[in-house]
Amino acid sequence: MNEPKPPLTEPALTRRSFLKNASTAMAGGALLGALPIERFALGASPGDTIRIALIGAGGRGRGAAAQALRTNGDVKLVAVADAFKNSLEGGLKQIQSEFKDRPERLAVTEDTKFVGLDAYKKAIELADVVVIATPPGFRPIHFEEAVRQGKHVFMEKPVAVDGPGVRRVLAAAAEAKKRNLKVGVGLQRRHQNGYIETVKRLQGGEAGEILAMRVYWNGGPVGPKARRADLEKALGRPPTEMEYQLRNWYMFNWLCGDHIVEQHIHNLDVANWVLNGYPVRALGMGGRAYQKGLDSGEIFDHHAVQYEYANGVRVFSECRQIPGCWNSVSEHVHGTKGSSNVGGYTITGANAWKYRGGGKDPYQQEHDDLFDAIRNDKPYNEAEYGALSSLTAILGRMCTNSGKEITWEEALNSKLDLIPSEFTWDAKPKVLPDENGIYPFAIPGKTVAV
Repeated sequence: MNEPKPPLTEPALTRRSFLKNASTAMAGGALLGALPIERFALGASPGDTIRIALIGAGGRGRGAAAQALRTNGDVKLVAVADAFKNSLEGGLKQIQSEFKDRPERLAVTEDTKFVGLDAYKKAIELADVVVIATPPGFRPIHFEEAVRQGKHVFMEKPVAVDGPGVRRVLAAAAEAKKRNLKVGVGLQRRHQNGYIETVKRLQGGEAGEILAMRVYWNGGPVGPKARRADLEKALGRPPTEMEYQLRNWYMFNWLCGDHIVEQHIHNLDVANWVLNGYPVRALGMGGRAYQKGLDSGEIFDHHAVQYEYANGVRVFSECRQIPGCWNSVSEHVHGTKGSSNVGGYTITGANAWKYRGGGKDPYQQEHDDLFDAIRNDKPYNEAEYGALSSLTAILGRMCTNSGKEITWEEALNSKLDLIPSEFTWDAKPKVLPDENGIYPFAIPGKTVAV
């Protein structure tokens, strides 16, 4: 993988100007303009074969690729790229097992399997639509390249892990709009019928004026994803630090953003959706009560954040990955005429209501909607709200890591770049273990997070 290209120096971005200025917010914007416009896909007719490349063949990548392959019309998976050969082969094998009755949809050959840190470029070249499901830290880089090559994109959430990454995605999103490229982001609640109808009613005032919201993703641990001792045994040698961190990606902020970003973004995105806006500032607290030991990386295991929106509404956010505790994955609205469990599709109070309709699996629906937009040339770009909901979660992590109140503009304009300066197997990430194998982690009150 080539060295990431740093953003251009730009004036401070404000809530009103960040989208207006997005196309000049990164150096990649110059590169995005390097290809002639005739190279870019401007839509596909209903009878065209749409070629799909999968970048990142882990669990979510396998699922997203399968959902893309189940969309209407002629679609084919033509290329797969992954940093690791065993991940690529395992992911492709699982996809093949799901399409035994439709083998014509799989057209990957030995020549279109690409392994390594720069493998994504080769796979993107062969596709019309790129499914990006690598660890989140790579999303801005991979999205930029897909737009540069003129490809439609589906990318998983979150789309960045820090302010510089958000700016890169916003700039690439603006360029994608100019080139009529369609972009989907894996915030599937926005494609879920019950959520859609509930949010519509809340925005229409059926719970009255919204006074506050509560959002949760409290559950058990998701990582570690890998253990150094197991990797050393499998490899017959100690893994390099880059190998280890990529295998154990969920435990490092530059790769996952911490679970407030990687996971809790879903609930924060619902809050932004309901309120039709983004926070102006936030404050919070968090730490590590459970995660300890050699493979626990640097992430916190609990975050509690209070977000303030321009209209004075407060959103109280909690996410936790500690076993044996009260768990909830939900969003709640409190208004002057009632309240709502948004994901429960209910409103209580003066306008009591419950959604009783049906709906397709939202993971499938989001791909159906994207491919319909591609085939029928409909405007479709979810990258902007994907980036801004990612920034909402990043803002929360910055507050919990530092213990400080931080504004939206400070988060958006932050120069704290978590991403390594180069990507080779021998390159050193920015966070390294001490002599005992323990990684440093943020200390509220001491850590500078902007």
